[in-house]
Amino acid sequence: MPIAVDIDVMLAKRKMSVGELADRVGITPANLAVLKNGRAKAVRFATLAALCDVLECQPGDLLRWEPESAAVE
Repeated sequence: MPIAVDIDVMLAKRKMSVGELADRVGITPANLAVLKNGRAKAVRFATLAALCDVLECQPGDLLRWEPESAAVE
């Protein structure tokens, strides 16, 4: 997927656990894991805003676009 999720990076910078982040954001650890591992199909702006608030960051610190690899013929 061309959208990479860098929640792990911000968690490490903030020395915060996944469980603590999920609790402070108000989502389940399982749903946070789906988002963190790039398996989510969508993210609510309210959830993204809460993540940014708790992690004291910008949305671009959590999400970035990566071009897909060129197809090999």
